[in-house]
Amino acid sequence: MLPLSTLVEAAQEKSPYRPNSMPKNGKNRHTALGGIDKLKVRRTNAGNLIRFSYRVVDAERAKAVTDKQAKPYLISPRSRAVLQVPVMDKVGQLRQSGPPREGQEYWMVFSNKGDVVKAGERVTVIIGAYRFDGLLVE
Repeated sequence: MLPLSTLVEAAQEKSPYRPNSMPKNGKNRHTALGGIDKLKVRRTNAGNLIRFSYRVVDAERAKAVTDKQAKPYLISPRSRAVLQVPVMDKVGQLRQSGPPREGQEYWMVFSNKGDVVKAGERVTVIIGAYRFDGLLVE
């Protein structure tokens, strides 16, 4: 039997295997429901912001996702954190909004104060009535 400290150290090591990307049927679902594809979630170099970006495929369906009234959230089940888009005094929300155009890439930034969401985690992004599950933080 191995000592408890050895088991804890082994459990904390990172896996050498790369996580899988989003399945093809999941990508097709986001395109069909929200009119967007190429979903990416990345941490900034400092780690205190997380950037969510997407490309508009169908402008009519993507109106609800790019609507400024729809409040976006990023949820991390592992750390049980709910992140929001910060609002600056002179700039407003740190996100692109307005009428969507097909082929255009849009982004929004979530505050990751305290570095609660790490690279390699799976997160959920909720924008209004749309929910994008299982996105990998790069």
